[in-house]
This record gives sequence, C-alpha cells and structure tokens, in this order.
Amino acid sequence: MPGLWRLHRTHHADLEFDATTGLRFHPAEIVVSMTVKLALVLAIGAPAVAVLAFEVILNAASIFNHSNISLSPAVDRVVRLFLVTPDMHRVHHSIEPRETNANFGFSVPWWDRLFGTYLAQPAKGHLEMKIGIEQFRSRRELWLDRMLVQPLREIAESKAKREQSVPKKTK
Repeated sequence: MPGLWRLHRTHHADLEFDATTGLRFHPAEIVVSMTVKLALVLAIGAPAVAVLAFEVILNAASIFNHSNISLSPAVDRVVRLFLVTPDMHRVHHSIEPRETNANFGFSVPWWDRLFGTYLAQPAKGHLEMKIGIEQFRSRRELWLDRMLVQPLREIAESKAKREQSVPKKTK
C-alpha cells in the first residue's frame, strides 16, 4: 500500500541496523498504528493488563530483532525457530527488493514460513548487504526535518518530474 509504505519507509531509511532502528517510526505511522490497535482493543474488549503486556512484548521484540547483537550461527538456527532473530530480520531491511520483501515478522517467524516470505540469508551475506532506501542514502536525508517530510517527498518529486516532462508552450 503506497501511502502506508511512505510512512513506514522512515523506519527502513536507517543506514545503521541497531536497536534504535526498532524505535524509528514516523509520528503519523504511530498514530495510524495506535488507532488500529485501539479499535481492535475496544472491539474485542481486551483487559488493560493484556494490552500492556502485548505492548511491552511487542517493543522488546522490536528492539531485540533490530539490535546489532551477533548470535552464533548454531544459536541463531535454534532461536529463529521460535523468535525472529536480528540476522533473520536484518534481511528485510536490505536495499534489494527480493530481500526487502522477505522476513516481515518481528516477533515470531512462523508467518514468514507459512506465507513463503522466509529468506534464510541475504544473497551477499550480512557483512556485504546494503541496507536502507536508495533515494535516502545521504546522511542529510536522515536529519529529523527531512525524516518528518519524507512521506510527502515522493508525491512532490513525482509532480516535479511530470511537470518537467510536459513540453512548454512557445509563444
């Protein structure tokens, strides 16, 4: 969904994959997410303690699987059967579309395996894998002012390209 992706790409634009990546979300994405969650909580009548537990687990999982800790390959193989590991989720932050469209999960790995979006390793390996988004690779693009307007950038850039491609009338 292009509109939601424009909000979420703030998270993917990070050039460093670490615990802070798990906390980097556009404020509008947070509002959309909280609205959906609140509607679901009200619809199912979830108790406050369950909602609190869910949020704590969700945020802890996000920080863990975006962290730059290195598990040994043997430990990673076992843990990723039950939890999404940093190496597993890092693939999803690759600049390569095939890899970005894999390993969506951030808590349990079963959904990716069930829907065929699981990818064990990036093609170039973790050390050579490039993360981020091609159009936002400069450090200046990661400043707060640019990040806040980032969801609107594609719209403005597309409009400017259309205007450049339209031949100007001559007098």
